[in-house]
Amino acid sequence: MTLLDNISLRAWGWIGPIAVALLAFFLRIWKVSSPNSLTFDETYYAKDAWGLLHGGYARDAVDDANGRIINGETDVFTQDPTWVVHPDGGKWLIAFGEKLFGLTPLGWRFGAVVIGSLTVLVLARLVLRLTGSIALGCLAGLLLTLDGLHFTMSRIALLDVFLAFWLVCATACLAADRDWLTRKLREVGPDAWIWLRPWQLAAGACFGLAIATKWSGLYVLAAFGITVVVWDVWARGRVATWQDAVMRVLRAGLPAFVSLVGVALVVYLLSWTGWLLNHDAFETRFGHGYGDEPVWGSVSNPTRGPLGGLIDAFRSLWSFHVMTWNFHTGDYLATKTHPYETNAFGWLIQWRPTNVSSNFDIAASACGAAAESKCVRQVLTLGNPAIWWVGTLGLVTALVAWIRNPTWRWSLPLVAVVATWAPWWITSGRPIFTFYAVAIVPFMIVALCLVFAAIRRRIPDRLWWGGIAAYVGIVIAMFWYFYPILANRIITYDQWRERMWWDRWI
Repeated sequence: MTLLDNISLRAWGWIGPIAVALLAFFLRIWKVSSPNSLTFDETYYAKDAWGLLHGGYARDAVDDANGRIINGETDVFTQDPTWVVHPDGGKWLIAFGEKLFGLTPLGWRFGAVVIGSLTVLVLARLVLRLTGSIALGCLAGLLLTLDGLHFTMSRIALLDVFLAFWLVCATACLAADRDWLTRKLREVGPDAWIWLRPWQLAAGACFGLAIATKWSGLYVLAAFGITVVVWDVWARGRVATWQDAVMRVLRAGLPAFVSLVGVALVVYLLSWTGWLLNHDAFETRFGHGYGDEPVWGSVSNPTRGPLGGLIDAFRSLWSFHVMTWNFHTGDYLATKTHPYETNAFGWLIQWRPTNVSSNFDIAASACGAAAESKCVRQVLTLGNPAIWWVGTLGLVTALVAWIRNPTWRWSLPLVAVVATWAPWWITSGRPIFTFYAVAIVPFMIVALCLVFAAIRRRIPDRLWWGGIAAYVGIVIAMFWYFYPILANRIITYDQWRERMWWDRWI
């Protein structure tokens, strides 16, 4: 292969994924302002983001704020801080869109559109690295583009699509680090200490931003913190004694702890800068005792000395975290129910999608329905069955392939799926929702593409390309079929009902 051929391949390795990401952006931005309302938990995050943008911290809103916001008003906030139950990282990305387009549906959803589309790009590049195939990289991006769950979550101002993005970025950095390590060990030998690993540092920053979006990112950091040590030790080859094995673990584990956990902690704390600069407002509102929560130590026993204010800011932040932890794990949520709550074991088959927005009282004349019928609009976070059901089989196949040939490439999507899914198998009884699985689907697609790559090595090219083309055709058809109930398009009641394959989807 000539130098020009190499340059051409490298160029197409970017052109293809970028083209797919642009397709994702177009599909997600199209009529994203519908529905013209604050849907589901947008009522919290869109307003929190506006507070961050215009004061540095999330603020309480007046009782009739939602209707006034939809009518174009923005002066609907008090100066009191509100109790946020998730960190500010993802809400700053929502604020990015609001900075551009104001406190409007386009404004609070634009950040999700951009980040969802960028996830497609990063996923395509990750699969390209793992398989060496531009076609499979583009296929991975296309599958994520056409997944109904990722599509809907990229069009509403919830936090989960931002969490998914940073987790995909982190694992992509770790894959790049694994390739970098292989080259580096050829230069320095298997027993060298390697402290500065640029891709591992980047992964730590991405994990920090994931945790700064939702705390569940911490599970993935923990899982991959162990996994990268195993990868590292494995890459360095065999050892003669158990003492050598211990030293190998230390050479891998200590730099990884600094690069991943240390960097993630710094990034996470930086995401709370607005809170720390306004800690006195939170101390006034919550620090003197709030509900069943005790008085904060920074309030009852403030630190003396020139650094007292700085120290107490972090003491208050810790107390705020304790309050939030108690909220997530305490009796309040444990006693709550929700009509769309799910069991995590059903997520992979999309057993119970979440109704984000719906209107079943539209006159029949609006969509040409029969006079005795009616029209429907809905946003349902329903994954594409052709991706989720086939992808579940792909995960099982990938697990078998890893057992037979335990390479790091097979382990990457398996570890990621377990780390984003297994923590929800056992909960404190609080309501959980299928849309949390948007963090799973990119890694399910990675596993599926690795399976496709393995099949390609075993069958004729013509048969492989024919199978892929047929599968993509089914995926496209499924996306087109379910599109109206993903994107709030108006359809007849009968058209809506025929798309409810299981009663559990209603």
